[in-house]
Amino acid sequence: MAAAFFGAIADDFTGASDLAAMLSRAGVPVTLRIGVPVGDEEASAFEVIALKIRTAPVEDAVHEARAALRWLRDQGARRVFWKYCSTFDSTTRGNIGPVADALMSDLRTDVTIHCPAFPENGRRVFMGRLFVGDLPLDESPMKDHPLTPMRDASVPRLLRPQVKRDVGLVAFPTVRAGVDAVSATLSDARGHMVVDSVEDTDLSTLAQAAQDMALICGGSAIAERLPKIWRAGGALPHTAAEPMPPVRGGRIVLSGSCSAMTRAQVGSYLRQANGYRLDPQELSKGGLADARAWLVAQPAEAHKIIFATAEPKAVQAAQDALGVARAGALVEDALAQLARDAIDRGIGQIVVAGGETSGAVTRALQVDRLRVGPEIAPGVPWCFAGDGVAIALKSGNFGTETFFAEAFEMLEPGGSVAAR
Repeated sequence: MAAAFFGAIADDFTGASDLAAMLSRAGVPVTLRIGVPVGDEEASAFEVIALKIRTAPVEDAVHEARAALRWLRDQGARRVFWKYCSTFDSTTRGNIGPVADALMSDLRTDVTIHCPAFPENGRRVFMGRLFVGDLPLDESPMKDHPLTPMRDASVPRLLRPQVKRDVGLVAFPTVRAGVDAVSATLSDARGHMVVDSVEDTDLSTLAQAAQDMALICGGSAIAERLPKIWRAGGALPHTAAEPMPPVRGGRIVLSGSCSAMTRAQVGSYLRQANGYRLDPQELSKGGLADARAWLVAQPAEAHKIIFATAEPKAVQAAQDALGVARAGALVEDALAQLARDAIDRGIGQIVVAGGETSGAVTRALQVDRLRVGPEIAPGVPWCFAGDGVAIALKSGNFGTETFFAEAFEMLEPGGSVAAR
């Protein structure tokens, strides 16, 4: 059985896809697992396990993450990554901090870094404060996230209430001083060290300084740098990505995200696609039959989108009427059923928007392993589930306004995937 070199645990499905895309970009073979695998399997050099624990009860999240870690270590992985969102999505209790603490204990390491920065996607950390584009996190659209509203931009302040260990900062001047300065700071540190990163060059500095750490925590951007560093140092044997499989026709977008970018993407795509809007309050009255009938009436090759994406006021109204958990579950269950219907109709190209939605859809399709292909946008790859099915799992804020159309163009004859 092949041994894993690197193992990652992600707190949601789009985050796992994002990390897998960054690693695939680095030219290594990547397998994306949906949930903790059972038993021994043929392992890729780079394994990413997608969990649905971002907003799970803390105890459940820690339990699942530890189970994932055990499987990865059984496959041979000795370099571990705890992947969470580049906007540090979490409640005041976690689950970012509690999982990081648990993984540190299991790996018997007394220091780790937290690097949510992803400059290519506009996420930067300066003096511990996380920025989304030009705005501090707590002034960005993330302040109104329906599940994890972010009301502070200071990553150390967000992290301290969640963890038992100390929290420190590797500040911008130290990062700009170079690898030796960062390494010296980390060698004397204990606990959780938040690291500043404003540009891609900062990520390279941090990756070099952290390359031998047992555990790295953060967003996906720093992980992209690691394979090149390990190859150069002789730690990583030669590996190569596999060719992409054929994909059958038929296309659909299933959108549960209500982020600002996804709202713009839905609006853009509706100019060329047939659309059906899901309303949680209508779903609570047994309203899925109309949506399923609408899908049956659509030609397989037509551009089409089924979406629960809505403005914050509409989301709040549904949550007030139904409760936050029930409103979310109704949408996830509906889109999961519609994904099964789409597959049954022979549709082979599915774009899913939203982390919670992606988790519901992949589980409903009983997908437990995906081959990771080329990126559609930074952090969002096409993945291949077998039987000619391609799935893209898009984090709410990723991609440009024309993301959905661009994704399907890649799979058309002559597109970048079809040409491989």
